[in-house]
Amino acid sequence: MTLNLKPNLARPDDFYEALIDMHRDLTDAQSQSANAQLIVLLANHVGDHPVLVEAMRLAREGALDTRTHAGPAGTR
Repeated sequence: MTLNLKPNLARPDDFYEALIDMHRDLTDAQSQSANAQLIVLLANHVGDHPVLVEAMRLAREGALDTRTHAGPAGTR
């Protein structure tokens, strides 16, 4: 399996709205906990260690990229 970097959400706006709703009325600590739990659940679903390591590498690069924070590295 390889990491899919092409748009793959059938309803990206609905996903974004649900993600925002997940955080509604949570404290910062609760929001960080919800994010961590979501990551672990999705990582378990993916289950492929090399793909997950590649995703983490790209996410870190995206966070360190000073040009923009529009999305993960490789998806701009």
